[in-house]
Amino acid sequence: MRSPRLAALELRRFGRGKLPRAALVALLVLPLLYGALYLWSFWDPYGRLDRIPVALVNDDRGATADGRRITAGDDLTKGLLDSKVFEWHRVSAAEARKGVEDGTYYLSLTMPADFSRRIASSAGGSPETSALQVRTNDANNYIVGQISKTVFNEVRTAASTKASRSFLDKIFISFSDIHGQTVKAADGADQLKGGIGKAEKGSKDLADGLAEAKKGSGKLAKGLNKLNTGAGTLEDGSQQVADGTQALADRVNGVAGTAGPFVKDNEKSIGDTAQLVADSAKAVRDNLDTLVKNAPIAAEGAHLASAALDDIYARRCEQPVLPDTACADLKKAKQAAADVATVADDVNTLIADQNGDLKTLKKNLGTLQTQAEALAARAPRLSEDLDDAVKKINKLNKGAGDVAAGAKKLHTGIGTATKGAADLDDGVGALETGAQDLNGGMFKLVDGSGKLAGGLHDGARQIPDYGKKDRDQRTGVMADPVQLAARDLHHAPNYGTGFAPYFIPLSLWVGAMVAYMLIPPMNRRALAAGASSWRIALAGWLPVAAVGVLQTAALMAVLHWAIGLEMTRAAGTMGFLFLVAACFGAIVQWLNARFGPAGRILVLALLMLQLTSAGGTYPVQTSPGFFNAIHPFLPMSYIVEALRRLITGGGLGPVWLACAVLSGFTAAALALTALSARRRQVWTLDRLHPELSL
Repeated sequence: MRSPRLAALELRRFGRGKLPRAALVALLVLPLLYGALYLWSFWDPYGRLDRIPVALVNDDRGATADGRRITAGDDLTKGLLDSKVFEWHRVSAAEARKGVEDGTYYLSLTMPADFSRRIASSAGGSPETSALQVRTNDANNYIVGQISKTVFNEVRTAASTKASRSFLDKIFISFSDIHGQTVKAADGADQLKGGIGKAEKGSKDLADGLAEAKKGSGKLAKGLNKLNTGAGTLEDGSQQVADGTQALADRVNGVAGTAGPFVKDNEKSIGDTAQLVADSAKAVRDNLDTLVKNAPIAAEGAHLASAALDDIYARRCEQPVLPDTACADLKKAKQAAADVATVADDVNTLIADQNGDLKTLKKNLGTLQTQAEALAARAPRLSEDLDDAVKKINKLNKGAGDVAAGAKKLHTGIGTATKGAADLDDGVGALETGAQDLNGGMFKLVDGSGKLAGGLHDGARQIPDYGKKDRDQRTGVMADPVQLAARDLHHAPNYGTGFAPYFIPLSLWVGAMVAYMLIPPMNRRALAAGASSWRIALAGWLPVAAVGVLQTAALMAVLHWAIGLEMTRAAGTMGFLFLVAACFGAIVQWLNARFGPAGRILVLALLMLQLTSAGGTYPVQTSPGFFNAIHPFLPMSYIVEALRRLITGGGLGPVWLACAVLSGFTAAALALTALSARRRQVWTLDRLHPELSL
């Protein structure tokens, strides 16, 4: 009888009664307990974190920075409540501590009282970091504590990013303010440059003006020095004049008292004499033609008159009796008489010599007549003239004294002015030097202000000026400069999908293990009939392989239609799992066929070795070295890797490798089972009395 027929007969015996049928149903459904139920329970735990009770404590008292109220604790609390990451319970710090201790809450998150103050300090002189306080209790659940670290790291990052954005926004606003102020400063520097340019021109004009002023002050000092010398001379001369006028006034005043009456008493005689001279001169002039005849007589008469006047003058003026004015008049009269006598002599001589110039003589006679008439005219008022002369002399004396006093003051003032002019000349010289230095400095200042203005304009162009939109973009980048640009090439949508490649082969292994608890690893009929070892091995393997196919179909139907497992390559996944079921059936068959009851223990042991070394949860590299060593030699290692590519996508290289490995394991297991079947055809004492029976 062929192996397929023997396998069919083996399966038909499960339909002979209710219990065998129930056993077959249980055999088909059993993988669901490991596959579907396990995956269902782990399907999306992160999607249900909002069912985990967590205590939320907000002790933050807020803070004030730059006149703005900061309530970081309230803002973060609102964000957490809106996010529904956990089932948040707002409680006090004491309630949170007690709840975490007794298991009411899995963990607690506390915002301390100085949370906002520390965040606000980032913009101050003493920045401090703020800390969110997390309290966990691994006695409640270790995994929740690990999950919370990931979640709260994201919360911390979000809070830090928000605080950084606020701080950086102030920095960018400051940049804009600095830019604006620098632009103003640059404009001011331009204006300063223009003003300094005008000032430089003014300083040059000032220097030129002071140079001219220096020349003028030098001339002024020299002129005042000369003037001071002249003023000294004037002071001396005016003093001498004053002294002279004083002496004159004293003499006139002394003489006027005695000479006045005489002049007054002789006014008529003086006038008559002067008139006589005038008339005589006129007569001579009019009678020039008869002069020749009368010249000797006239000369004699003139000499007599001149002698008389000389006698009067000698008696009155040589021993001063009359004032100088009267004496002057007498002197004029005496001189006139002398002149008349001289003229008469000249005329007489002229006439005598006959060489005289009658025109000259006539002219001189006119002059004598005029002077004599003038004396005759003034003679009646000689006393009055004498009084006027005394008054004028006294006035002249007073004026001369005033002039002398003024000249002294003038000399003193000019001396002071001379010294001041010298000081002025020195000061103007110093000012000129300073103005030249100022002009040089202003020139440099003009050049420096130009460079300052240019530098400020360059600086203003280099200082960024950010608008609100640009600030938001830049603060976002700088507050969180490094983003995790995660690109999942073949995304597993949930936790269950990621673990399906691990739990599916586990359930199929268990299915094969239970199947060989109900189906003998070697067909008894074939053994009894003495069939070949290969036929015996295939007859025992084919029923379990068929059951494995049914188990796979049932498991994947529930996973897909009931739980929601989506497979990138559904047909490939099903075909590969059929190969897995066949391979596991062959391996479990050999262990049971070769080792008997002890083989079941080896099946469990091999399952544990595969589960721990397949890398189904954590990468195998994170496991101890023993598991890394056995990883390449166990079939489940290849199965997990191949199922990941078939379910979530990726290259098929691991799938083809797994198919080759599984085919090799299947063939090797069947060969070993055939070898065991050959041994079982020989009865031994151990078979009759086994040491262990399960």
